[in-house]
Amino acid sequence: MEASSSGSTISSVTGGKTKTHQPVAKDVNIFFDELEGVNSPSKDDDSLLHHGNLTSTSDDASRLEVVGEEVPDKNKTSGLYFRDGKCRIDYILVYRKSNPQTEKREVFERNIRAEGLQMEKESSLTNSDIIFVKLHAPWEVLGKYAELMNVRMPFRPFNPFSAGAPCILVRCCFLNGHFIEINGRSRRSRRKIYYLHRRYKFMNRIEKQISRFRGWLPRKPMKLDKETLPDLEENDCYTAPFSQQRIHHFIIHNKDTFFNNATRSRIVHHILQRVKYEEGKNKIGLNRLLSNGSYEAAFPLHEGSYRSKNSIKTHGAENHRHLLYECWASWGVWYKYQPLDLVRRYFGEKIGLYFAWLGWYTGMLFPAAFIGLFVFLYGVTTLNHCQVSKEVCQATDIIMCPICDKYCPFMRLSDSCIYAKVTHLFDNGATVFFAVFMAVWATVFLEFWKRRRAVIAYDWDLIDWEEEEEEIRPQFEAKYSKKERMNPISGKPEPYQAFADKCSRLIVSASGIFFMICVVIAAVFGIVIYRVVTVSTFAAFKWALIRNNSQVATTGTAVCINFCIIMLLNVLYEKVALFLTNLEQPRTESEWENSFTLKMFLFQFVNLNSSTFYIAFFLGRFTGHPGAYLRLINRWRLEECHPSGCLIDLCMQMGIIMVLKQTWNNFMELGYPLIQNWWTRRKTTARVWHTGKTSFPQWEKDYNLQPMNAYGLFDEYLEMILQFGFTTIFVAAFPLAPLLALLNNIIEIRLDAYKFVTQWRRPLASRAKDIGIWYGILEGIGILSVITNAFVIAVTSDFIPRLVYAYKYGPCAGQGEAGQKCMVGYVNASLSVFLVSDFENRSEPTSNGSEFSGSPLKYCRYRDYRDPPHSPVPYGYTLQFWHVLAARLAFIIVFEHLVFCIKHLISYLIPDLPKDLRDRMRREKYLIQEMMYEAELERLQKERKERKKNGKSYHNEWP
Repeated sequence: MEASSSGSTISSVTGGKTKTHQPVAKDVNIFFDELEGVNSPSKDDDSLLHHGNLTSTSDDASRLEVVGEEVPDKNKTSGLYFRDGKCRIDYILVYRKSNPQTEKREVFERNIRAEGLQMEKESSLTNSDIIFVKLHAPWEVLGKYAELMNVRMPFRPFNPFSAGAPCILVRCCFLNGHFIEINGRSRRSRRKIYYLHRRYKFMNRIEKQISRFRGWLPRKPMKLDKETLPDLEENDCYTAPFSQQRIHHFIIHNKDTFFNNATRSRIVHHILQRVKYEEGKNKIGLNRLLSNGSYEAAFPLHEGSYRSKNSIKTHGAENHRHLLYECWASWGVWYKYQPLDLVRRYFGEKIGLYFAWLGWYTGMLFPAAFIGLFVFLYGVTTLNHCQVSKEVCQATDIIMCPICDKYCPFMRLSDSCIYAKVTHLFDNGATVFFAVFMAVWATVFLEFWKRRRAVIAYDWDLIDWEEEEEEIRPQFEAKYSKKERMNPISGKPEPYQAFADKCSRLIVSASGIFFMICVVIAAVFGIVIYRVVTVSTFAAFKWALIRNNSQVATTGTAVCINFCIIMLLNVLYEKVALFLTNLEQPRTESEWENSFTLKMFLFQFVNLNSSTFYIAFFLGRFTGHPGAYLRLINRWRLEECHPSGCLIDLCMQMGIIMVLKQTWNNFMELGYPLIQNWWTRRKTTARVWHTGKTSFPQWEKDYNLQPMNAYGLFDEYLEMILQFGFTTIFVAAFPLAPLLALLNNIIEIRLDAYKFVTQWRRPLASRAKDIGIWYGILEGIGILSVITNAFVIAVTSDFIPRLVYAYKYGPCAGQGEAGQKCMVGYVNASLSVFLVSDFENRSEPTSNGSEFSGSPLKYCRYRDYRDPPHSPVPYGYTLQFWHVLAARLAFIIVFEHLVFCIKHLISYLIPDLPKDLRDRMRREKYLIQEMMYEAELERLQKERKERKKNGKSYHNEWP
């Protein structure tokens, strides 16, 4: 900020441009009035757009009204205004004339008009039975309810500093019905006015480090295009709860654009939720009319088309929707940061927080994907030096026992050479490090998200925002209308659910959850039976390719069948979860949403991961040994692991499920709405040609779009949370999971953005402070991931048996070394010997193995630590088995305690609030308290002077 020589004018330099302000007034209120219309517009103002091309705001209309010109015809034809082209449509209600609920609608609409809302009706161009009710909120109604709802609006910035002072904005608060302006550098009208920086550039060290590796990206990587988004980040003002009495303190250039479209729609929705449609205390609200079919749909309008014939860089954006499409939903900007402030302005804080979380999660996947890829590449580079895979590939003289009854032949261990090499790619020396890293990464991700959320909440004025007292669900009121008790908060009578009734319903719901989990276990049991039956079938197949790879073919087909069962059961789970949640009769919508979310997550998580848990921890663990196999229903021999280990089966399970699941989800999220909208447009276009119309109004276009999911952002969050589980829970077995998740999420962000901007009706802009119950679920997954990765490394992987051999039984035993030279002879030491003549009749293979040595085989080998057949205790466990078992248990205990200690330490060391943000909030609180003290002191001094003037004595009064 620079000042003139006399200090009579003040000019601010921002972005190379100089703005001249009026002289500083002696009185603060006069100063505010003098600066009205001079300061920069607020960030929520439509001045961001190029009004020369604007077709979706009322700036042109209001401007022409002032100078006495007519309203442009484009306002009348755009479908965003009433027929007069002046009143902007804030909300749309849709009903059918054939619907019998006429009386309720008439009462509801009459009460709507009584609240001051303006209404206009229009019939559909394609179906005369469909009626659109257009609603507009005048300025008086907006001001009244904005004050009741404590809507925070931009407060006027000013700067009475002397030469050389920086340009800062003002922080405001209320005291005794008056605004207090805070400034620590000058005294005006016997009042200290303290100034604070409102906007602060928060960028943590991780973001700074990431920004250094931008050379390979296109021009202006990961940055917002300032030419397309002018002053989106910098042009920010303080906000204060709107007050009609102090209206002159707010930045109002145009009353039609002071409240942005999202805020206007939110205010109208707030009114509609409190309007009666019948006489009675419970006959209130739009939601009930939607549920009983009185209205077919209700939604705010999009701000025009998302496409334009002109380039956005040369002609500017037509509207905010067009701006979002070009700068956020377009595939050409996949490598850039999301314009979260614009997303929040258009869709509201709740959706803005979802995309902020998704972007943060995607950004945090970069280091995880890089380390996971490094682990995989480390396995590739050390493949030729791996002693274990070398011994497997060279073991042409070791004959393995059949892996199934009768039809499975004897096989050389060297035949599994490829599988041994693939196993090394995922199970190598870096696996343990990666498992620890991912456990720590999950904690760092959650802790830094809390910091990021705090910054967003501060920037979006959500720190002091509290949700309103929620209304009781209509179903709850209808069920318990006869029982009432006094609400301790409002002091009004309300329906009451008895404790015994609530407990009985929760018990029934828990029983239903347990039953569905049993259904999942039954499905897994069916997959297990399929695997043990088909492995023999594939072993007897005519094609040599399938016959020689019978176990891989069994695993691959079982995974595909399992995926189909998962998708079918998900449909059933949704209906069961909906039924059980309604059975519980939650009191409010948030309670209903949390209950439904928890059930759906539990069902889908168990459904998606049950087979993976079976392969990781049960496959090949309880099979017995040749001659004494354990059998299922005393008939089918349990499935064994491949000679190279069970980890290859787990990798296949995770890779196939993850790819298929994400591909299916992306199709259902975007492909299904695209097909539906295309089919709707095709039918309606044919009808329009008969009417002679060439285009639809905006309300007709939006009605033909797909409505947002009935459960809000549930599907979006659930998909990402399940992916987070895949990325962390079994990551020790599949290090490429973070990379697949990263690639999917880069596409997912733009798919979701495209869906919200182009394929869905505009959702109501809702406020929220965080991501809700999902954060607790993420913490639970983080804890579970530590346990599962410890068991994967100790039980599924061969890491512990190799370590025990290297230090206890190998060539380097007792020397404290564990290199590749210490692994010589490991394969032979990990295989036990079986006498072929000891086979059971139903297990004896049809082949006698004479193709290997020219005579029937006498011995074969199998994976286990057992004594030879001629020992004192044939096929008993060896000492090495107990050493390996003890080492596995010790590793699990040490790994879990170590990782949990690191997680808690990191959680303790990383505060929930960034230090600079915490200091700024504390300083604001301190300055406000100091100002309140000075204001009270000034009031007392003023009263003292008035009393002295009236001739009274004040010897004993302070101060």
